[in-house]
Amino acid sequence: MFKSGIIASFGQDDQEEFIQLINPENDPDLKPEDLKDIIPILPIKNTVLFPGVVMPITVTRQKSIRLIKKAYQGNRIIGVLAQKGKQEEPTTEDLFKFGSVARIIKMLVLPDGNTTIIIQGKNRFRVKEFVSEEPYLTAKIEAIHEHKPDLKSKESKALFASLKDAALKIIKLNPEIPQEAQVALDNIQSPVFLTHFLASNLNAEVSDKQKILETENFTARATLLLQFMSKEIQMLEIKSEINKKVHTDIDQQQRDYFLRQQMKVLQDELGYAGPDKEVERLREAAKKKKWPQAVAEHFGKELEKILRMNPQAAEYPVAMNYAEFMVELPWEDYTEDNFDLVRAQKILDQDHFGLKKVKDRIIEYLAVLKLKQDMKGPILCLYGPPGVGKTSLGKSIAKSLQRSYVRMSLGGVHDEAEIRGHRKTYVGAMPGKIIQNIKKAKSSNPVFILDEIDKVRSDFRGDPSSALLEVLDPEQNNAFGDNYLEVEYDLSKILFIATANSLDTIHPALRDRMEIIEITGYTVEEKLQIAIKHLVPKQLTEHGLGGQEVKFSKEALLKVIESYTRESGVRNLERKIASIIRKIARNKALEEPMPGSVGIEFVVEALGPEIFDEELYQDNETAGVVTGLAWTQVGGDILFIESSLSRGKGQLTLSGQLGDVMKESAVAALSYLKSNAASLNIDHRVFQQYDLHVHVPAGAVPKDGPSAGITMLTSLASIFTQRKVKSRLAMTGEITLRGKVLPVGGIKEKILAAKRSGIKEIILCSRNKKDVEEVEKNYLKGIKFHYVNNVSEVLDLALTKELVKNPLRFEFNPASNSAN
Repeated sequence: MFKSGIIASFGQDDQEEFIQLINPENDPDLKPEDLKDIIPILPIKNTVLFPGVVMPITVTRQKSIRLIKKAYQGNRIIGVLAQKGKQEEPTTEDLFKFGSVARIIKMLVLPDGNTTIIIQGKNRFRVKEFVSEEPYLTAKIEAIHEHKPDLKSKESKALFASLKDAALKIIKLNPEIPQEAQVALDNIQSPVFLTHFLASNLNAEVSDKQKILETENFTARATLLLQFMSKEIQMLEIKSEINKKVHTDIDQQQRDYFLRQQMKVLQDELGYAGPDKEVERLREAAKKKKWPQAVAEHFGKELEKILRMNPQAAEYPVAMNYAEFMVELPWEDYTEDNFDLVRAQKILDQDHFGLKKVKDRIIEYLAVLKLKQDMKGPILCLYGPPGVGKTSLGKSIAKSLQRSYVRMSLGGVHDEAEIRGHRKTYVGAMPGKIIQNIKKAKSSNPVFILDEIDKVRSDFRGDPSSALLEVLDPEQNNAFGDNYLEVEYDLSKILFIATANSLDTIHPALRDRMEIIEITGYTVEEKLQIAIKHLVPKQLTEHGLGGQEVKFSKEALLKVIESYTRESGVRNLERKIASIIRKIARNKALEEPMPGSVGIEFVVEALGPEIFDEELYQDNETAGVVTGLAWTQVGGDILFIESSLSRGKGQLTLSGQLGDVMKESAVAALSYLKSNAASLNIDHRVFQQYDLHVHVPAGAVPKDGPSAGITMLTSLASIFTQRKVKSRLAMTGEITLRGKVLPVGGIKEKILAAKRSGIKEIILCSRNKKDVEEVEKNYLKGIKFHYVNNVSEVLDLALTKELVKNPLRFEFNPASNSAN
């Protein structure tokens, strides 16, 4: 707005600047005799002529030049219409129908042949019709005479003041407008002319200006103009804020540059290493590294990039950290393996009792590696309950191999970037935990423990299990891609050992890549040996008591194991032993008498009342009570199946918090007895006239699984026949409706539980014989095994010919019998 020296050019594509001249606003409109019905029309583009406004125009079109010369020789009256577009030769369709009648004040012929005229707008008009287009455009018009507004009204005064205020604000915000424009505004006293003058100089589209020109009512015209001016003020204010901000930023950059130059001079004087020396140090370190050629080339490019950076730029420390991390990685640095298999076996046996399968697998791996030298590292998964030594076994393996040891806990990891890292363009980017731990190990062939791999979770940030697929695949991990490194890293020489408590939650594809080695819970005998050889000496040392000062009797340790702990591992056992030793340490510190040997009495005094009661065999004097064998996460145990009959309608009731599989075993057992009642001398009426209740004690403990099938069947057969069950007999096995006995798991734990409970005979499926053979012979002493394939064999072995004392005498309803 108020652009100094703006000229609207005709025949040009771009709007050129034009100069606005102010004419006294009391200049009257044209007289009626001066304004004819048909007048020549001059099309203009990029601007709109308003009444009272004086405007210089350069004319280049031949038609327009002929029009100007003709009019200038006559009454100098022409009509001016604005173009809708920027056409070089506009037609009547390209022109607005509202315009201003103008008088040519001056005409100048320029040396280049163009003609410049100075015109002043007079009246507004409307085109009725275009008369001719040659030799120039003429039209029949209707003049629109301006209605003088009431200058004394409050609305007119308010509009006049608002327009002036807005114009002055624009002059203040726009530095391109000369200050003389303010003087011109001060000299304008007519609201109508002020409106036309401001509209003519408004920085708006031609269509917007034309809209103002066509508005009939002065008040509406001034209000519309004020809206456009308000928009322009807002744009100028935003532009002013941006300019201030940019100016401030430039000043800050200049200040920072000055300070950096001063810092550089001070560093040089004090002898501090600058960026060039840091890069040179990294280059020298890179020459000593053993890494692939592709990595060396990539690192060289990174150093060149650092040299081109401004040391104070935000990217500089990121690039330096990346380069330093690359140098610190071990790449092709490997520790030399110790292939002394005897020594390795000795270390494994010293650190862990039992775990024969795992130890054998490690020795096999060492043997093959010793022969082949370049064998790819196996991916082992140690699966078992908590506290059995899965994680600590990794340390022993590293020790036997003389390799570095690193451990990564995967419990609760739910971000893929924890495995693959972040791209270094992100703020706070870092490599994944795999690469970070390799850097910590300082070798590329450590023993790498992936702890709690079954507890990896996935969410919107990605699936870490899928990222681990590449890590744990021997065919792919020789070119592992970490997002932060941007180059491949060889993981194939690493011995990965994963640990898990459950296989169900491990990704199937991930589980397929690992060699699963199951570690069962320790037996009481194994726990006793672990306590004697490892736990007691360790706790005595940690509590400041020499290994020779206190002795634990085997009976005392067995008491702790059986009455104060109930677990598969030995963590709680170690805590209880620590509690006993703390009491002894307290006595020593207070100079009170210390026991030379810890017995059962001292254990009870230190630990209080027994926490767990051991299930022991009960007599066989009651019909329907049979001893079964169960597997739990804390080892094996025995359980009792109890059955009872009462007069009723043949309903079956199951209790003891049984799972679906165990309930189905009871239903299958009952169905088998019904179909084979005659061969067992069972009156079929008992199934309709007596209700059957099967209960498994310890109702607060959930129970499930198919292994109680033959136990359920024997219990039902005993209650229906009232025959005794063989004394000190236990059993485990699944049944089918055809009477087949199927194998079950957890045999080792079940055998040990039976032995602890005083069981002398065990009935098993014949296909479980191989599991019994894997148990050490000394654990089997005193137990006789019966291997069966059919439930008839089970009943022949389990049920005696003798009836129980006071057997139940069945009474049947004759009416029901006749109905059947």
